[in-house]
Amino acid sequence: MTDIKQISGGVCAPQGFSGAGIHCGIRKNHTKRDLALILSSVPASAAAVYTTNLVKGAPLEVTKKHLENGIARAVICNSGNANTCNADGIEIAETTCELLAKELGITAEDVIVASTGVIGQRMSIEPFKTGIPVLCAALGENNSALVGEAIMTTDTKLKEAAVEFTAGGKTCRLGGIAKGSGMIHPNMATMLVFLTTDCAISPEMLKKALSSDVQDTFNMVSVDGDTSTNDMVSIMANGLAGNAEISSEGEDFESFMKALNSVTVYLCRCIAGDGEGATKLLECSVTGAKDRSAAKTVARGVICSSLLKAAMFGADANWGRVLCAVGYSGADVDIHKVDVAFRSKAGTVKVCKDGAGIDFSEDEAKKVLSESEIDILVSLGDGSAPATAWGCDLTYDYVKINGDYRT
Repeated sequence: MTDIKQISGGVCAPQGFSGAGIHCGIRKNHTKRDLALILSSVPASAAAVYTTNLVKGAPLEVTKKHLENGIARAVICNSGNANTCNADGIEIAETTCELLAKELGITAEDVIVASTGVIGQRMSIEPFKTGIPVLCAALGENNSALVGEAIMTTDTKLKEAAVEFTAGGKTCRLGGIAKGSGMIHPNMATMLVFLTTDCAISPEMLKKALSSDVQDTFNMVSVDGDTSTNDMVSIMANGLAGNAEISSEGEDFESFMKALNSVTVYLCRCIAGDGEGATKLLECSVTGAKDRSAAKTVARGVICSSLLKAAMFGADANWGRVLCAVGYSGADVDIHKVDVAFRSKAGTVKVCKDGAGIDFSEDEAKKVLSESEIDILVSLGDGSAPATAWGCDLTYDYVKINGDYRT
């Protein structure tokens, strides 16, 4: 199995990819970028997964149609307006693709289009008409951070990653950017994530890899229990690394999956840790489950508990809220076998054994839970299957941010 090397460059790290991010006038704040572009110099295999919310943003519908052939050249994404629940939403998304295609000399069907921002707000095509030529002129091979900034909404931190790996004896690269801070809940993929790679892989295997990976990564992230209308994860693979195309399972496919997972897990942690108003990243690690399904159900149940999230904000080792979440999660577990512990860089404190409380130091627990990254360790004692989910604490600022989101 190939070694994975962390590198810089984000979505522009793989060969043949360039990016740009500008302010075009969609957002009122002129200091914030609101239009992003990722371009592959050659046609690329492409795949995407989308929100399961019945209310879907118009760009998702257009992108689904464009990716039916498994090929793409570019991603364009705006922030500040979700282009959702608009009568002319599809027309706006399609026109955006046509404007970009004309400027770049590609076909509109090879464009992945996405939007993020306020739902139900009318969108004008004018900022795209004036902004797209400027956006294309700004393309550069070191602009991943600018792309990442342009897709941010309530995010406070840039979220990007890139790795280097080997497939077919060739050095390949895979990079990604993400946005997501609120309306994040496991039920598909995630907020918005754009991935690029120069590894040669068929559209069918690319779709298989992405669909499999999101089940254990972005589907295991929750900030607030709300599933967005515009969630999408897309990936383009242009093959410029020169490896023999991955068209079936095997060692090269496993190497690709490992590289993909290293990037997506990193982005998951970034998204969870940057939850709206969050002060702490929470990671729930479940072990000893009967099967993977039970492990994932428990991990999601724990990480989604508002009571537990509030307790973590207050550095309160209220382990009963963990056990409560395990009990209502829907997984078939024997609660009398469950052990619970909290861990951070300050140490580990065991708080529950065989479904019952044990003596522990409240002062030590307070110290452990006062760190910015907390591991919630749940052992079910029923088997050997593990799962991990990510979330954040629930703070006063979450309510403040969402109390006046439109302003």
